[in-house]
Amino acid sequence: MHLIFFDLDGTLLNDASEISPFTKATLILLRENDIAYTVATGRTMLSARGIVDGHDFNLPQIYNNGVTVWDPKIQQLTLENLLNHTEVATVIDLAFSHGITPFVNTIENHHHFIFHTETRHDVERELVHKYFSRTKATLLPLEALPIDSQVTNISMIGFSDTINEMWLELNKHPNLIAYSGPTTEGDNFRWMDIHHCRASKGNAVTNLKKQLGASNIICFGDGDNDLSMFALADESYAPENAKAEIKKSASAVIGHNHKDGIAHFLRERFSL
Repeated sequence: MHLIFFDLDGTLLNDASEISPFTKATLILLRENDIAYTVATGRTMLSARGIVDGHDFNLPQIYNNGVTVWDPKIQQLTLENLLNHTEVATVIDLAFSHGITPFVNTIENHHHFIFHTETRHDVERELVHKYFSRTKATLLPLEALPIDSQVTNISMIGFSDTINEMWLELNKHPNLIAYSGPTTEGDNFRWMDIHHCRASKGNAVTNLKKQLGASNIICFGDGDNDLSMFALADESYAPENAKAEIKKSASAVIGHNHKDGIAHFLRERFSL
């Protein structure tokens, strides 16, 4: 059984963060040929659901870099490797010391809550008004965060130099891992997501491989958070726009995400 895992941003999605009509048609062909596929993304389930809904992603879906797994068939949500209170406090203190607003993501009874302080910069306010406030997440002040919250991840956005400095420091912590990348707002800014170090796409992919009885794992990705699933995949592919390290770790480099590189590859790979 082939089982395909798609990263979303920079991989399956085009530069408008959409599944293009050509890629949508390719997913239909996969389904018609009984080729199983799902997502493995760093996005929260909240931010990705609007993208994957309607495209027959019926198998368990990996979100938050493996912290969250959603099984749409049985409506079951599994949370693993959450951040504890001490780890959350460490990240928040570091953010405050650098003048950055931390957005603490939690899930309680299938509902997404985002706790944060007052935003300090225009790029943070844009994040709240353009993205968070348009979702079904409940936005609450950081001081209302319960000590026993199920914290999946902490996200931030800010000037590139500041975020990079924090990224380096957080990745020295024995229990934390931070991922970072450029934003759509320009090269001056970067986003960052912080998780528990045991959380990874690779661990989640391994669990689903066993659960679904897959024999051949095929992964597509473009960022650092994809390396853990590339390491265990039978086949791993990086789009042309991927980071150099990802391309080096992949079985092969394929077409650019904005040119439906994954879809074109799949049609050739499976003679669709």
